[in-house]
Amino acid sequence: MEHQHSAGGAMGLLEAVERSPVGEAMRSSLWLFPAVETLHIIGFALLVGSIVVYDLRLLAARPLVPADHLGRLLLPVSVTGFLIAVPAGLLLFTSEATAFAENPMFWAKMGLLAVGLVNIVVFHNGIGRRMESWADLRPPPAARVAGALSLIAWIGVLICGRLIAYL
Repeated sequence: MEHQHSAGGAMGLLEAVERSPVGEAMRSSLWLFPAVETLHIIGFALLVGSIVVYDLRLLAARPLVPADHLGRLLLPVSVTGFLIAVPAGLLLFTSEATAFAENPMFWAKMGLLAVGLVNIVVFHNGIGRRMESWADLRPPPAARVAGALSLIAWIGVLICGRLIAYL
């Protein structure tokens, strides 16, 4: 019984989010939703695009650029993309919070997003701290695993995000 009560409370909160002035504006404005969705896509293009380039560098058999140099170039792009995508995503969420909460692709996207973010933190606080010492510019196996996991997670985020509209 407690589970039903807490689920009802969560659903009430989601309904309140939808009925908020922001949720109403997102649904009623002809241009607001598409503009915010475009920002969300641009943010994700910057975020995931820069991550994919870096991950491919980690997986490269014949690296041309040191990973630490490439990381310094791409990190500001990733951060900018994140700072655009997340607020835009939250705004999109307000438009149909209850529908998103019931959509399995939304939850798959959030799960893969969490995997991607945790992978970033673990990499940069672990094997990524020693990039300058990687022999012959080649990342060690742990860095390659992190790159492969990252590619899977972030491409999965994109796929699930696109499938939200169809389920």
